[in-house]
Amino acid sequence: MTTTDNKPEKKPLNFKSCFDIIGPVMIGPSSSHTAGAISIGIAANKLFQTTPKKVSVNYYESFAETHKGHGTDYAIISGILGFATDDLRVPNALEIAAEQGMEIEFIEMPGDSPVQHANTACVNLQDGDHEINVTGISVGGGTIEIKYIEVDRFAFEPQGTLPILIAITEDESIKYNLQGKLYDNNVEVNVFNEYECDSTYLYQFDLNSQPPKKLKEQLLNIDKATQIILL
Repeated sequence: MTTTDNKPEKKPLNFKSCFDIIGPVMIGPSSSHTAGAISIGIAANKLFQTTPKKVSVNYYESFAETHKGHGTDYAIISGILGFATDDLRVPNALEIAAEQGMEIEFIEMPGDSPVQHANTACVNLQDGDHEINVTGISVGGGTIEIKYIEVDRFAFEPQGTLPILIAITEDESIKYNLQGKLYDNNVEVNVFNEYECDSTYLYQFDLNSQPPKKLKEQLLNIDKATQIILL
């Protein structure tokens, strides 16, 4: 596997508006331990792209100590099921997942977080022939950062802040197509990395802002043979 970084890294902004601090409209009790956990689960859902059969969540530090009392368990499963933070089904997510045959394990890990943050969850999703790993942290107000991703034989560490655009393809020209569309729509790329494994490429774009709705639709449907994920 090879990697290149074609652009100097810029310092990301963890909070871009007052709503990042206040938090989203949500099912409680906590923006950090509930809404943030839902967002980590949603990121895992987007990476996996279907309902998993097995879910394993390693909690660290504050998440390990308080996940049961703060609703982190049903919150993170809600995100994996694709529920939004204000979905009324959030408190019942564990029961809904069980009805769908999902096998779930929560593990309280000893010691420090592998990414040096108190609210850390490392999520593993599996079915018969597909597996992803994602490590996310909840930084407050419902805002999260994604610190580590494993998907389709690729493993990498994004800068953390969302949004992150990922393309997995065998067509090298997709990189230039995506770069052009982002540039034409004034969506700034903070960090760009590319990885290659057995003639398959993964392109990682850490973006400064969410693409507009029309552009988002174009990106997600850029090529039928390319897997596009927008976290």
